Amino acid sequence: MTICIIVSQWHNDITGALAKGALNVLEKGKSSAKVLNVPGSYELPLGARWAINKYSPDAVICLGCIIRGETPHFNYISKAVADGIMHLNLAHNIPVIFGVLTTDTLKQAKQRSGGKHGNKGADAAIAALQMLELQNKLK
Repeated sequence: MTICIIVSQWHNDITGALAKGALNVLEKGKSSAKVLNVPGSYELPLGARWAINKYSPDAVICLGCIIRGETPHFNYISKAVADGIMHLNLAHNIPVIFGVLTTDTLKQAKQRSGGKHGNKGADAAIAALQMLELQNKLK
């Protein structure tokens, strides 16, 4: 299996930890991964689309971190990214996993990228593998 991991570089200390968690899961599952970086979470859907077109992966994992601020920017970016990723799932008929943290604080993001709430990047990789397993069962 080939899986592309698209990683936002915004909050790269968080997203790097998410990517590491995803890669650890995939290595245990004997899956190869191609990691591609995009500037921010808003660019994740387009980066994923380009990866799908170039590499024809079995699945794509999108990893990012959006932290609420004082303006509505958080709402616009979060919705756009979620909608874009969902569209890719349906348009390409492959799992495109939403591994984007949407937190109120940096502390919450750290807790979800290897802290007390686990690593949501690892969880995203598990979700990708589970979706591929389901796809194989349905063939």
